Amino acid sequence: MVQLNLLDNDIEADLKGRDLLSLLDFTSEEVVFFIQKAVEMKKAKEEGKENLPLVGKTLGMIFEKNSTRTRISFEVGMIHLGGHAIYMNAKELQLGRGESIHDTAKVLSEFVDGVMIRANSHEDVKELAKYSSIPIINGLTDVYHPCQALADLLTIFEVKGTFEGKKLAYVGDGNNVAHSLVVAAAHVGMDVVVATPKGYECDDAIIQKAKKIAEQNGSLFELTNDPIKAVTDADAIYTDVWTSMGQEEETVQRLKDFKDFQINDALVANAKDDYMFLHCLPANREEEVATSVIDGPNSYVFHQAGNRLHAQKAVLAALL
Repeated sequence: MVQLNLLDNDIEADLKGRDLLSLLDFTSEEVVFFIQKAVEMKKAKEEGKENLPLVGKTLGMIFEKNSTRTRISFEVGMIHLGGHAIYMNAKELQLGRGESIHDTAKVLSEFVDGVMIRANSHEDVKELAKYSSIPIINGLTDVYHPCQALADLLTIFEVKGTFEGKKLAYVGDGNNVAHSLVVAAAHVGMDVVVATPKGYECDDAIIQKAKKIAEQNGSLFELTNDPIKAVTDADAIYTDVWTSMGQEEETVQRLKDFKDFQINDALVANAKDDYMFLHCLPANREEEVATSVIDGPNSYVFHQAGNRLHAQKAVLAALL
């Protein structure tokens, strides 16, 4: 079980200049460090203390997909840390007219101190990181959403006070959010149960790696197609949209396949009385989650969204 301890200067030194493509690329101690750093930075902000480690630094932000929380949290985060952020729509870059990822990576490395990219293809982001001499941060791809997962952990820690002995249930599509969430939870030693409809399971290679991390940290990891089994005695219940960006043509079929996986009052009655409801947003009320749940007393979705800022600041300060 990895514990939250004092910030480790050696870990901080090791993180400087690295990419954040997936939390599988980090040790459990390093993932915990990000959470610790976020806790520290959030406290400093609430106390009105100035913290400007990125004065003179510039973050380039490339977007191939629409964004609210990712764009705003990174842009505001850079301002809070004394730096600047530049928004770049991928279609408006030469990248959108056929310039290679190799050349784009080389050029951006001459101009900015780091790049956050929200992209369609994880392979493209890996290629960008391969040819860049600056840190590349994954703001979302088709496979992973690591910065979201760090904010999720921060929220759980703030509400529950510990990760030890806590059960996280993810119910829904085995998508990029699910991949990063289960890896993150395994890193901090939470028990994890993932419930998906048949045919919508998480990537098996990622799951096997997450299971190995969970074993190393003494926690349990289980997959099921039964949402009731997943949420029974859960401390936190998490879901995401049933149809992600780019899957719109599958909407009708997905509504049928996921109909028994809605997070509603009947389902959450199986969880602990003080369970947390989490959702990365945006949400479709009365689709993947009942309005009574997402707007109910156990919902922390806006607290969770707000924590994107503090998690992002921790990542930016550590890597840049």
